[in-house]
Amino acid sequence: MAKHFEELEIWQLAKDLCVMVYSRFKDCKDFRFCDQIQSAAVSIMNNIAEGFERKKGSKELERFLYISKGSAGEVRSMLYLALEFKYLSQADHDKLRELCMQVSRILYGFIDSL
Repeated sequence: MAKHFEELEIWQLAKDLCVMVYSRFKDCKDFRFCDQIQSAAVSIMNNIAEGFERKKGSKELERFLYISKGSAGEVRSMLYLALEFKYLSQADHDKLRELCMQVSRILYGFIDSL
């Protein structure tokens, strides 16, 4: 197992997703919407880091990974609204949604391995 959360592929992927979400919504004038989707994206990577750093056993890490997985679902749900509100193009929506689903799948695999 990795010694630092930065070495985890899932944390790196979650960070990439977060950076993409921030960049896609940086000019959005719907500040409440943007704050919500950006906060959910940050929550994915931060909960992976927090759970990993606690090192109190797999149950503690598992709990934080499930929180991350929930935040990934929240981002994915909001992406549908972003598409409906025309805050995103279909191509951007599809790219972010696929990355979000990839993060969820890897999180599930990580949880399953604990």
